[in-house]
Amino acid sequence: MPHPYPTAREPRCPFAPAPEIRDMPPLAQVEIWDGSTPWFITRHADQRALLNDPRLSIDEKRPGYPHMTRSRAAGAPHHPPLITNTDPPEHTRLRRTVNAPFMVKRIEALRPRIQRVLDDLIDEMLAGPRPADLVQAIALPVPTVVITEILGAPYADRELFQTASHVLVSHDTTPEESAEAGGRLGAYLGRLLQQKMAAPGDDVISEMAAKVKTGEMTAPEAVTMASAILIAGHETSASMISLGTLALLRNPDQLELLRSRSGDPRFVAGTVEELLRYLTIVHTGIRRIADADIGLHGQVIRAGDGVVFELAGANYDPAEFPDPMRLDLTRPARQHHAFGYGAHQCLGQSLARVELQVVFSTLYRRIPALALAVPFEEVEFAMEGVAYGLRALPVTW
Repeated sequence: MPHPYPTAREPRCPFAPAPEIRDMPPLAQVEIWDGSTPWFITRHADQRALLNDPRLSIDEKRPGYPHMTRSRAAGAPHHPPLITNTDPPEHTRLRRTVNAPFMVKRIEALRPRIQRVLDDLIDEMLAGPRPADLVQAIALPVPTVVITEILGAPYADRELFQTASHVLVSHDTTPEESAEAGGRLGAYLGRLLQQKMAAPGDDVISEMAAKVKTGEMTAPEAVTMASAILIAGHETSASMISLGTLALLRNPDQLELLRSRSGDPRFVAGTVEELLRYLTIVHTGIRRIADADIGLHGQVIRAGDGVVFELAGANYDPAEFPDPMRLDLTRPARQHHAFGYGAHQCLGQSLARVELQVVFSTLYRRIPALALAVPFEEVEFAMEGVAYGLRALPVTW
């Protein structure tokens, strides 16, 4: 009988994938929310091969596609073409329309601004009461300020899109709730797009508005893409900052090592890669559907079969990462799959890396006495989203 998926994590070891996932054979089947049983790929080498295989499609409109949630399945027929639901060459065209703002050189130019944002937030937290909630004080504001500035959306409107995005990424959301939240966010971004068409600025929505004018994009494509960037640009980085801090506090030897080498950019960059591997916050897999029969490990994935790639399985594959349960900041972990792999690898990975490098090189150096204000067992994890995180992280110093 296929194992239900997603699978609850072990409470004593919440950062690692569930033991049932770690113990699965290289090719298995799991049961998802609608009772279907897609193939389940857990090994690093298999994911590397198949996520570049043109016989697998990301077209969510295809019958049998293994949707993450009921609300995503309901919404799929109505989604315009996006980089998240099209295959090449359409995917290549669409990605080109939004790629430029996320190129490494442009993201690196944001590093001083991200540093100022973080330093100001740390100043505010240190001047405020103790204990403080690191999620609200640091983890959520840093990426939210940055992504709103990149997009050209006012930070003052953050409550609207933070609330809507939480609904849209939750597995507990009904199709009706998802449609309402998506409509609310779409209407807001549609108004913003029209404003940028009339009075453009130096931001992503203005760049997309220009492409709408020239016919390179449609307005629905621009609005849906802006929505996806806004949601992904703050939800996942916020989770990484708070979860990364909790993981380091649970591994004081590694935290002390990071503090002692926080001025070494190469070590900090390696730290970020290991934390990305160790946490693998996208905990519901990435999904594909087979266009043709594919043989793997003596079995056949048939055309029309759904496929789920368990990213944490690859990141905890001992053949690629020896002793994977151990957080080791000296480990060369750059080959992880936290951002996926292949043509559909996360658009915002350069931005996430720079944000995390700034935070992890600064926070524990500026607050050397940072500590949990509650027992670890009382820290509440939020597991209902596409990516997992923390509801709050009470800290003191």
